[in-house]
Amino acid sequence: MQLEEKTVKKNYIYRGKIINVRCDDAELPDGRPCRREMVEHPGGASVLCVKDGAVALVKQFRYAYQEAIYEIPAGKLGEGEDPIVAAERELGEETGLVAEDLELLYVLYPTPGYTNEKIYIYEAVGVRPGRQHLDDGEFLNVEYVPVKRALSMIEDGTICDAKTIVALQHYALHHKIR
Repeated sequence: MQLEEKTVKKNYIYRGKIINVRCDDAELPDGRPCRREMVEHPGGASVLCVKDGAVALVKQFRYAYQEAIYEIPAGKLGEGEDPIVAAERELGEETGLVAEDLELLYVLYPTPGYTNEKIYIYEAVGVRPGRQHLDDGEFLNVEYVPVKRALSMIEDGTICDAKTIVALQHYALHHKIR
């Protein structure tokens, strides 16, 4: 069965600093017309950083949820930016840590029903201290949480962020942590 839908016309409703919003004219696989609402996002890069049995988490207020949430260090990709470069940048900006290497774990599609955002999840290898340098207007706390406690924070609902859950579950699975 043919699954591909065709874009007939992109209709931009809003162009912003972080996202663009469209309501496109499209065509279903059987040729019938349809409308598709779309949020364009440049994507993001994130870093799972575990050192001495503790994971680096940032706690940051997220306006959309009206609460401060725990996440692994992450940030938006610049236009045309290589995700590994963004991951390296965000790790340093948010935690002050520098990784000898970053290994790609996953490319996560957080909400494929209405956005093209992709989040690249890396794992930091060979971490050493550097200098934290937050973006202007960025406020967050860095906490080093033992991995077992972080996994419990997923179970009790303290950690709700998808990329963080995926990264921590990956770590637990590959290091046989329960």
